[in-house]
Amino acid sequence: MIGLLVKNATLADGRKVDIACAGGKIAEVSPVITAEARETIDATGCLVSPPFIDAHFHMDATLSLGLPRYNQSGTLLEGIRLWGELKPLLTHEAVIERAMRYCDLAVSQGLLAIRTHVDVCDDRLLCVEALLEVRKRVKPYIDLQLVAFPQDGFYRDPSARTNLLRALDLGVDVVGGIPHGERTMADGARSMTELCAIAAERGLLVDIHCDETDDPWSRHVEALVYETQRLGLKGRVVGSHLTSMHSMDNYYASKLIGLMAEAELHATPNPLINITLQGRHDTYPKRRGMTRVPELRAAGITVSFGHDCVMDPWYPLGQGDMLEAASMGIHVALMTSPEQMRWAFDAVTVNPAKALHLEGYGIEKGCNADFVVLQAKNPVEALRLKANRLKVIRRGKVIAETPERVAALHLDGRPATVNGADYAPRA
Repeated sequence: MIGLLVKNATLADGRKVDIACAGGKIAEVSPVITAEARETIDATGCLVSPPFIDAHFHMDATLSLGLPRYNQSGTLLEGIRLWGELKPLLTHEAVIERAMRYCDLAVSQGLLAIRTHVDVCDDRLLCVEALLEVRKRVKPYIDLQLVAFPQDGFYRDPSARTNLLRALDLGVDVVGGIPHGERTMADGARSMTELCAIAAERGLLVDIHCDETDDPWSRHVEALVYETQRLGLKGRVVGSHLTSMHSMDNYYASKLIGLMAEAELHATPNPLINITLQGRHDTYPKRRGMTRVPELRAAGITVSFGHDCVMDPWYPLGQGDMLEAASMGIHVALMTSPEQMRWAFDAVTVNPAKALHLEGYGIEKGCNADFVVLQAKNPVEALRLKANRLKVIRRGKVIAETPERVAALHLDGRPATVNGADYAPRA
C-alpha cells in the first residue's frame, strides 16, 4: 500500500512526475502514478526537491547572540574571544535547549541534514555531550553529523588533542581542525599530518577549517591535500572556508586548485559569514573574502555552501535558510548565468550530500522518502523568491508545512493577489 503519493511535481531537472512513497522509501517516480494512497498531495507543478543540507554549522554556539556581550568589531578574532568568554558560562541544558530550537527552525526550512562542528577545547566536553544528546533526539527527522573541532588549536590548546580523541571515542563522527589557529605555520602543517592520520586509523571523515583568513600566505590546504593523498583519504576530506584563496597569487591558486582536484577534496565556503568576517582590516577596495568558487567548480571539485552561523558570536543574523546562503554565494561569486544559478541550488542539496556521504539521498526509486515542496517552479525561481517550504516530508510523512505566500492588494478598487512566481519570464 502506498503511504504517500505526490502528484504533479516538478523536479529540479525539469521532469514532471508523480512520486509514490511506501515504508519510508520512494517506491516509484513516474510521469503518472494511478495507485491509491493513504495520503495524496497535489504539488500543482511546484518544485519538489530533496531536502536542504547545511555542510558547515556551529550548533553549540547557535542562538547565543548577546551572551555575554556582542561582537562589536565584527571580526573573526573577536568572535573567537567572545566564544572563549561564553564557554565557562555554558550549561548542558542551555546548549541542548538552543540546539533543539534551532533544529525546529531547520525543519521548518526543509533543512534535514546538518554537519555541525563541536568545540572540544573544554575539558568538560560539555558541548560534545550536549550535542550527542541532541543528535539522538533529532534522529527521526534530521541527519546530524558532529565534527570534533579544536577551536583553540590542536596544539595551541594543551588539552585539545586528548579531548578530540575523547570526543571521537564518545561517538563524534568526523575529525576537524584549524591549522591557521596554531602558533606557527609549521604547527599548522603538523596538525594536518596528525589529524588526518587519526581519521585514517579510525576510518572517519575529515572536515578542516582551513585558511579562514585574509592572509594569502596561509596555505594549509596544501598540507591537507598532501595528507589526503598520502593516507588514501581521497573523497573523504573537506576543506571548509578556504578564504585565503581569495587573496592568493593567481598562479599559485591555479596550481593549488589542480592539486585539490587531484586529491578529490571537497570545498565548503560559507558565503554569508565569509563576506562579513573577512576584509575587516581593509580600507578600500574591500575584499569579499569568499573562496574562488567558479574556479574550484571548473576544476571538477565538489563545492557546497554552508550557513556556518546563526545569531552567535560571529554572525548576528540568519534564519537557517540554505536558499539565503546559496543566493549570497551567487552574488559574491558573480555567478548569475542561468546555468550557474541552477548550480547554486545543487550547492545546498546534492553536493553536500556527497561531501557528507549521506546514503539514500535524492528523488529516485529506492531513496529515502525525504523531500520538500517549494512554492516555485524551478531552482532559480526558488533562489530568487527564497521560496516557501509548502510541505516538508521525512520518510514519507509530512513533518512541517507553511501556507502559500500570496499578497492581497486593494488598489483603486482593483482587488488583486500577487505571487512573486507570477513575475517570472514567460517562455
